[in-house]
Amino acid sequence: MVTAASPAPSASANKPSNHSWTSAFGRACGVLLDTIVRWLALSRINPNVLTFMGLVVNTWAAILFGSATALTQRRMFFYAGLVIIGSGFFDLVDGQVARATNRVTRFGAFFDSVVDRYSDASQFLGLLVFYTRGDRSFYVVLTAFVMVSAIMVSYTRARAESLIGSCRVGFMERPERLVLVILGALFNRMAPVLWVIAVLSTITVIHRMRYTWTRTQDPPTAAAKTGQAA
Repeated sequence: MVTAASPAPSASANKPSNHSWTSAFGRACGVLLDTIVRWLALSRINPNVLTFMGLVVNTWAAILFGSATALTQRRMFFYAGLVIIGSGFFDLVDGQVARATNRVTRFGAFFDSVVDRYSDASQFLGLLVFYTRGDRSFYVVLTAFVMVSAIMVSYTRARAESLIGSCRVGFMERPERLVLVILGALFNRMAPVLWVIAVLSTITVIHRMRYTWTRTQDPPTAAAKTGQAA
């Protein structure tokens, strides 16, 4: 008698039924964040207050940057990096709380954008104070340039989107800047970080200018022609 060969175990059968520990950690963090959002929603806190608290925390990081000296730089910058990481909590929850409490408004989006610009500027202002107190004039100029470039990255996108609808091109946006500043602070490598932000922010601004120029050269749509004729 010929017996049928038993089927070979599938690849999925060899895999553990449970997810990897990284997935479990991610789910745990998601559950924790959802719990915090629900608690904040039940407290009826205004999402704009959470947005403003992010600015307050970033100002604390700026004070740590500005009060550092040559002897305390490594320690103070490390603390500032931890504080900036903490400020990310408010960036995570303000929008989710607004949605959970049905308080999503156009002004809220505008307020969040404005406060983000102040938060970015406060960090670089703290670094300006640090380099000024240390008589490092070159890095004072570099930090000032980085501050302006960071603002211009956001401005070029906002101005372009008022003309062409969407301008999400370019690499150096706020999340990337925050990650670089955090790394520079935690590992006391702020000088090379400033160079990277300065170069990539400038490239991003130029990219957005070129992209907007290209889009504004498109021929007008039929609807636009009809409107002009009317």
